[in-house]
This record gives sequence, structure tokens and C-alpha cells, in this order.
Amino acid sequence: MTIENARPGPPATSPSIVLLTLAHRIESELGAALAPLGLTVSRFGLLGHISGVPGASFSDLARMSGITVQSVHSAVKALSGAGLVRDTTARAGSASAIELTPEGERLMREAMKAVAEVDERLFGPDADPVQRRIADTVRAAFGGRARP
Repeated sequence: MTIENARPGPPATSPSIVLLTLAHRIESELGAALAPLGLTVSRFGLLGHISGVPGASFSDLARMSGITVQSVHSAVKALSGAGLVRDTTARAGSASAIELTPEGERLMREAMKAVAEVDERLFGPDADPVQRRIADTVRAAFGGRARP
């Protein structure tokens, strides 16, 4: 009687697992790059939404961020206390219109430099070829240019 030592082949590639693994690495790298600026990835995202949609309401920000309105209120209160955002219509009974302050705009410029450095490290010419292909696919899907 013989027993064959049949090894299974490599597992099927799951886009979900590949992207989840890469997302974890990106979030970790971004967190480290943003920390010296006093930002978390979540706060950076919220500032980005406020920057991209000036005058956004708390409800708008909650939908864009995938968090509750209550969480947005807390985060915006902290960002406002830090002088990064302001509510241009803060009065009872009025819808809020939140925008970046000049200091918030300055911080976003610095944060975007940090993001560009992370992008270069993770997706630039010296990065893993698979990650470069993923970045090119993302750029193509959203109208950006692929790297030469």
C-alpha cells in the first residue's frame, strides 16, 4: 500500500484578502506619517472631506465618513477646538456649514505631503511591482495617470 504525499496547490488569490492586507499596511504607514502633525488617519479623512466639500453639514460628513452624526459632532468639536475648522452658520435651528480655517488648510497641505511620501514608498518606482500595478489600476479607474 502506498500513500501519496499530494501537496495542495497555492490558494486562490482573493482580491478581498489582498486589498485588506494592503489597506492595513497603508493605514499603518499613513498613521505613522500623520502622527507628527497631530493627526490620525480618521481625522485626516474628516479634514479631507471638509476640504473637498466646503460647507458640508454634519449629516453630509457622517455619510461620507461612514460614521454616526454623533461621532462627527465630537470630532468636529475637537477639530474646532484645535482651530482647524469652523462652523459658518453655528446658530440654533440652522444647518451647519463646516469649513477649514486657514490653519486647517495649512495642516492639510502638510498632511498631503506626508501622503505623497507614503504613496512614493508604497507605490513608487522602488515599490513591490504588484503594489505598483494596483496603484496604476486605481489611478486609471479614477482618471489619474499611470506611472511610466
